Amino acid sequence: MNNRMDYQRELERIREHFGYDFMALALVEPAEYQYVIKWKNAAGNLNDRFKRIVLQSGKGIAGVVFKTGKSIFIPSVYQFVGADNLFNYPIVQSERLQSLGAVPLWNDARVAGVLLGGFRKEQLMTEAMMRDLEALARRGIGELNGKEVM
Repeated sequence: MNNRMDYQRELERIREHFGYDFMALALVEPAEYQYVIKWKNAAGNLNDRFKRIVLQSGKGIAGVVFKTGKSIFIPSVYQFVGADNLFNYPIVQSERLQSLGAVPLWNDARVAGVLLGGFRKEQLMTEAMMRDLEALARRGIGELNGKEVM
């Protein structure tokens, strides 16, 4: 799965299999781009705004997952984030997500990407779905081998 099209097909397959409204893949840009994180592919998206989102480590959903190497489970965006802080989560805002999970995608002992699955209604993301998303990430996606430690 070397190219963008393969990641796109994989996201569409995952979205359909698990029933998500929206799936997205964020990848880390190399050092010459100061390790920014960008949403590269999406399935079920309302628009193409995700392509313009650029995050630093620790900012936004992908930035936090990338920095900590830990998953984020949000059954209710409004309870977790609050309406006043939605501007800090551009993917949530642009895709109108209300319930989501995001997991790190590891590649040879470092976080190289973030996989997000979300819904446009509250409380649809469950702990069981979160476990399935984490298991999927551990198996690896494309060139991201899912190996947390060598």
